[in-house]
Amino acid sequence: MRNLARRGLLKIIDDLTAENRRHRDPEIEARLVELRRDAGVYTGRSRSTRSWPPQVRDRFRRSVGLPEVTPDYLTPQILRSAIFCHGCLLVRGLVRRERVDQLVYDIDRAFSAYDDHAQGAQVSETAPWYVPFEPAAPFHDNFIPRPWLRRVGAVLVVDSPRALFDVIETFEELGLPALVTKFLCERPVLLAMKWTLRRQTVTENLSDWHQDGAFLGRAIRSINVWISLSHCGVDAPGLDIVARRFEDIVPTGTDGANFDWSVGHGMVERITTGEIVRPVFEPGDALLLDHMLLHRTGVDPGMTLRRHAIEAWFASTSTYPADHIPIAY
Repeated sequence: MRNLARRGLLKIIDDLTAENRRHRDPEIEARLVELRRDAGVYTGRSRSTRSWPPQVRDRFRRSVGLPEVTPDYLTPQILRSAIFCHGCLLVRGLVRRERVDQLVYDIDRAFSAYDDHAQGAQVSETAPWYVPFEPAAPFHDNFIPRPWLRRVGAVLVVDSPRALFDVIETFEELGLPALVTKFLCERPVLLAMKWTLRRQTVTENLSDWHQDGAFLGRAIRSINVWISLSHCGVDAPGLDIVARRFEDIVPTGTDGANFDWSVGHGMVERITTGEIVRPVFEPGDALLLDHMLLHRTGVDPGMTLRRHAIEAWFASTSTYPADHIPIAY
């Protein structure tokens, strides 16, 4: 019965998506958020007997730093090799420039609408750029820390119906749903609380070293698609990355860590030997990683520019965290 309901919802999503492509409609975009939320609830749990992580051949054994490819070489086999042997994969030029410009515009409008709403504007004035997401049962009591997210330079994609539509359209154009499904060996869901529009400056950086598995769980199957929409890593905040694979969670909450799930710099210095890299991203470059990569926002005091980015966490339907809101696509 759940699968039947989900298939029905996905059919409606496909029909409304096609209609919205022909003529943008704020009511359709808001309805699509609700439908993807409800379809996520109906997804249920799959049962996977596959061992994880899989055994893979290292196709980047001669690489120095991060493994890199161009989009025409991005396959599930290449992605698995990079992540399970080296921690992540850098894909240069994944998103075309027109899409980059559109998503930057969407992010700025979403942030402006969020700020207007925080100052008292009604949803009727901020839609379709900001419409607070309402979780469905059994997630209706989940706390959403929107003010904290805004302080660290993030707005949830599910809070911006128009941006959500454009992000999903971008993912479809890139073939990400098929890639992620093959990578995980099952159709995944997006995690609502980890799917964000990012706009960050040095003053908004509160990020420690961390592995997302410290709070998502060691045993999940995941893939994070982090898309840079700016030139960053020099004049705008980028990412600092420990360029190797970790098979377990590094001890957290010590050595000056700001959070019980983050890793203090002293710990990072003890466990690394020249493996920390800060890649320079161009607009449209993407970093693909899972929950075991040790990383942080890369900042220097002299950075003066903003960094725009999209961050999307996919998790398998057999392992996504029970306290996270699943979103279907």
